[in-house]
Amino acid sequence: MPVTLGAIRKLRTDKGRTGINAVVKRIFREVVSKMRKHPTAKNLVEVYKRLDRAAKSQVIHRNKADRLKSRLSRLLRKK
Repeated sequence: MPVTLGAIRKLRTDKGRTGINAVVKRIFREVVSKMRKHPTAKNLVEVYKRLDRAAKSQVIHRNKADRLKSRLSRLLRKK
């Protein structure tokens, strides 16, 4: 357990951020899997939105978001 007051506050904020990050990560994973199963333009727009939001809040790295967007857009081109 943290001892100092600052460490106690940091623990409190870390718990909150962990919960928010988990929600963001779960949502973008669901959208990516949905896009892989049914590649449509509408799903691609949703994927871009969710991945950009996750990268902006640093839940995932910016390059990972770009890589996923590139690979998923290729699925749409193949179809």
